[in-house]
Amino acid sequence: MEEKRYGFAGIFVEREKGSVKQIQDVLSDYSACILGRMGLPHIGNDNLSIITLILYATTDEIGSLTGKLGSLPGVTVKSGISKNKS
Repeated sequence: MEEKRYGFAGIFVEREKGSVKQIQDVLSDYSACILGRMGLPHIGNDNLSIITLILYATTDEIGSLTGKLGSLPGVTVKSGISKNKS
């Protein structure tokens, strides 16, 4: 079985694209992997939101989570995973 690692994901959401509900659904599906979540709901012209996640999961789980989020309209995801396995 693959070992878990710590990681993070930065999620940029263009609110006008209407993916907010789908984002919440994906995050709920992966709630067991999310240690912490911080969000800035309105940046600049109120069209951009940013969500930061602290994760503890396998690399496959992190890849699946970020892949599903990144495939949504108006959503961009950047992530990183620790080198050390826990």
